[in-house]
Order: sequence, then C-alpha cells, then structure tokens
Amino acid sequence: MGRSFFVVAVVGLLLTGRAWSQECSQTIEANDQIQYNKKEIKVAKSCKEFTLTLKHVGMLAANVMGHNWVLAKTSDYQALAQAGQGAGPPNYLPAGDAKVIASTNVIGGGQMTSVKVDMSKLMAGGDYTFFCSFPGHFVLMNGKFVIE
Repeated sequence: MGRSFFVVAVVGLLLTGRAWSQECSQTIEANDQIQYNKKEIKVAKSCKEFTLTLKHVGMLAANVMGHNWVLAKTSDYQALAQAGQGAGPPNYLPAGDAKVIASTNVIGGGQMTSVKVDMSKLMAGGDYTFFCSFPGHFVLMNGKFVIE
C-alpha cells in the first residue's frame, strides 16, 4: 500500500480538485451581511448521505440576523421562501411542507448546526437550490446544489 497509494491519492486530489474524504460533507458560512460564503455546493453522486454544516460567523442574534440552510427544487424555492415568511419563527418554513428536501434550524452569530441529506431523494443532473428562509434573506442568500 505505502508509497504507490500515496501517489495515487495525490494525483486523484490534483485531478479532481478536492479531497475524497470531503465529498459527502461540507461546511458553509453565513454572516451578518446576509451572505453565504459559497454560491455552489457540489456533491458526488456516489454519496448516499450528505452532511451540510452551517456556521454563522456573524455576531448578531438569531431573532435579528438569523440564518438557516434549506434545500429545495429550484422550481419550488422562491414560493417556499415566501411561504416561510408567513410561517414565522422559529425556522420560517411551512410545517411539514414536502417541498423542503432538507433544512437546518435558524441560528444566530457564533452558532453552528448541521443537517443530513438523504441523497436517494435527489437525481444527478437535477435542478436544486439552497437558500436561507429568514424573511427577505433568500434574495441574496441562495446558490446551486449540484450532484455530479
């Protein structure tokens, strides 16, 4: 195993541009300026489960500048985000809505949370969007969830 395995691992990392151990989990940061630090999350289609960790790197409390991470089909995301505003706290999502594929709780500055996504519910090549459902945040805080 030794040296040849190491060379293969390094070459694989260089060719794919990412570490193999991180394909099925990622961390995304949210801040007090209503931004995520990523506009796209790529997940290997070989993942059976994907873990997303949301880290709020800001200072403001959840009731002032709360953030969450919600995954939905792109065709559902805006309507879902707008319905979430009407649903109110604590998570600004309609209870039991089947259009929510996965979501975290709303968190405030300095907090972290995570969610596991059952990848069997998603299709490679499908059109998915992640967003924050805190009122008004979805306009700036959204991105593509790509399965490759």
